Amino acid sequence: MENIGQFLPLILIFVVAYFFMIRPQIKRQKDEKKFTSELKKGDKIITKSGLHGKVVELNDKDFSCVIETMAGRLKFDRSAISMEMSKKLTAPVKK
Repeated sequence: MENIGQFLPLILIFVVAYFFMIRPQIKRQKDEKKFTSELKKGDKIITKSGLHGKVVELNDKDFSCVIETMAGRLKFDRSAISMEMSKKLTAPVKK
């Protein structure tokens, strides 16, 4: 019984780390995967490097997309699209 008392603080540290660090990261990864799988032609997006554009073509074979910008068309991997910035771009404006 005393052995459990010695390891209790260590167990509590792991539990707290799981709920405050690991679990939110797993949720964020699931949300990003869902976002990239729901992309469709005509969506306005922003890449992680800050490039603004509109999705013109989606390729499921190599998980890429073609983005039309003012400079022309560019091919990007879907993982290069920023979920947070793209959602801010398409969010309705609040007064």
